Amino acid sequence: MTNLGSLGPTGPAPLDAAARSSMSGHVYDYIATGSGVEETLAANEAAWRDLLLRPRVLRDVTTVDTTTTVLGTPVSAPVLVAPTGYQRLVHPEGEVGMAAGSARAGSLLTLSTRATVTFEELVEVSGPWWLQLYILRDRGLTETIVQRAAAAGARALVLTVDTPYVARKARRTPFPPDVVSPVLVPELQARDDKGVWQDPGVTVADLAWLAEISGRLPLVVKGVLRGDEARACVDAGAAAIWVSNHGGRQLDGVVPTATALAEVRAAVPEEVEVYVDGGLRTGRDVLRALALGATATFVGRPAVWALAADGAAGVHDLLVSLRAELEEAMALAGCRTVAEVAPDLLHP
Repeated sequence: MTNLGSLGPTGPAPLDAAARSSMSGHVYDYIATGSGVEETLAANEAAWRDLLLRPRVLRDVTTVDTTTTVLGTPVSAPVLVAPTGYQRLVHPEGEVGMAAGSARAGSLLTLSTRATVTFEELVEVSGPWWLQLYILRDRGLTETIVQRAAAAGARALVLTVDTPYVARKARRTPFPPDVVSPVLVPELQARDDKGVWQDPGVTVADLAWLAEISGRLPLVVKGVLRGDEARACVDAGAAAIWVSNHGGRQLDGVVPTATALAEVRAAVPEEVEVYVDGGLRTGRDVLRALALGATATFVGRPAVWALAADGAAGVHDLLVSLRAELEEAMALAGCRTVAEVAPDLLHP
């Protein structure tokens, strides 16, 4: 097992404080804020804490193994990096640092379409990665991004579906567009017109189009909170469903992801992988998510705070610490492997 004593503070408060001290106030607020009056932002974290654990005892947990796979890719733990845009706002390394730290930790990175590095910069340092995608109003530009991502080695596409429009944020801080800009492909950087905005007309029928233009990369649909819509996406060709409310940054007052997860898991076939993000802050939260049926979890803001505080090294340390916390929680709950984590670990 990991030597837990060798790890520094890993909770959300130390990371948040370190990040806050290392960036300008309006950049911090831009990332930290939720939409509306931040009901969902607060509820996401609280919902995980409300799930009480029922550990098994008298189990041989001499050895605990956190390794697993996502869409066939081995990872060191079911703790992966969610997509966040404009990472060079918080640290000069930006997505390159996020990718390097994730790779060193044996994790997997989801790269945002609004990334501030090119595919070429990313692949020099990255381990396995997926591309988070918006279908843009300019479908030709969307196709260009998808095809170049596939050529660069993306292992899956993650289509974000909860953002037909960008919601108003609670803290209306100025966004500094002149500081950084998306540069994944030159065409994206060069344009400043409505064609680069998300297309509000996207429907489930567009999943087949994405599969066709991507060369059949696995398609993950991110932003699903309902069982019926999860099943519709799977029926339309999605390989996996990602339960997410955009970190409380879109429609405010929606169901926390910890509450939505079980319904989504129950609605899709067992072989369909289900992921979750939103408010996960500890290894115990990861254990709870696995018990609810998640294949893996993703962290967004904590990874950004870690990047802001210490670049790639900070991201590595965060992921290693969360893995160690999960390992300890699994051992104390009587689970030797991720496969042994089951719903009976949660209090009814």
